[in-house]
Amino acid sequence: MSDMRRREFIIILLVATAAWPLASHAQPSEKIWRIGFLAHRYESFYDALFAGLRELGYVEGQNIIFERRYAEGRAERFKEFAAEMVRLKVDVIIVVTTPAALAARNASTTIPIVHPAAIDPVGTGLIASLAHPGGNITGLAVLNAELSAKRLELLREVVPGLLRPAVLWNAANPANGLAWRDTEGAARSLGISLQSQEVRAPKDFESVFAMMAQQRPDALLVLQDALTLQYRKEIIEFTLRERVPGMFVGKEWVEEGGLMSYGDVLPERYRRAAQLVDKILKGAKPADLPVDQPTKFELAVNVKTAKAIGLTISEAFLARADEVIE
Repeated sequence: MSDMRRREFIIILLVATAAWPLASHAQPSEKIWRIGFLAHRYESFYDALFAGLRELGYVEGQNIIFERRYAEGRAERFKEFAAEMVRLKVDVIIVVTTPAALAARNASTTIPIVHPAAIDPVGTGLIASLAHPGGNITGLAVLNAELSAKRLELLREVVPGLLRPAVLWNAANPANGLAWRDTEGAARSLGISLQSQEVRAPKDFESVFAMMAQQRPDALLVLQDALTLQYRKEIIEFTLRERVPGMFVGKEWVEEGGLMSYGDVLPERYRRAAQLVDKILKGAKPADLPVDQPTKFELAVNVKTAKAIGLTISEAFLARADEVIE
């Protein structure tokens, strides 16, 4: 190589070397998103949320980190969890119960919040309206008034002479006060008198079960929230032991031994929530994302449980069910 060629090569090499740090600086690594997740405890249908995010390109440990916190029935812990999410500077907080949503909003009015199962979010003051939430919360709403009436109608079809069913609900959840009101109104229109059975914490279930065993209601309707869902095993065992026909919100209860359920498909609800999170991470504001309502509902019946409690369900009724568990 000639001296001139050698000098040209050295100059090119020096220029390229000097440019390397600049090139490296000009191509930053992909952002890692941090997502808060507040619930009472883990439920299998939450997996649809995380699966939905994976399908949208968010891989845990690579470009997304989940900060999962579970209250295990102690709703007062949501306040400390929400404060922790603010300190961690999460990009979005996902909540699956109204007490968690209220705690998150009280902790921050700027961090986007997604609530996949909001019970009457307008009535509880979480949002301004379904079409225009107006704040930092969006998600999917639960249709209480319509579904309560339908569940009572279905119960009356399978329980002859239904007059005095009990309603088990978490009175510590402010959203459930509205749900109870809607259920009571639906019952009144059907000529049915309800027995209100309130729980506020895990310790209340034993005394409520004892009271219902004494009062002998015609049936049991459970208003689902994170607390009653967490104790579904005990609730189902009570209905079997006392031979009380139970009506529940989702087929998860029926698969575990509950008599029947009518409601939307929970995994689909959480998969749709993943789409909302994706939109927010791409720049959308919760205030501009309408709160959806489910459009598909399923009736599930457990025939084995019906036989166990001495209840005969007609073939015509079973033919209408979306899922029959033998």
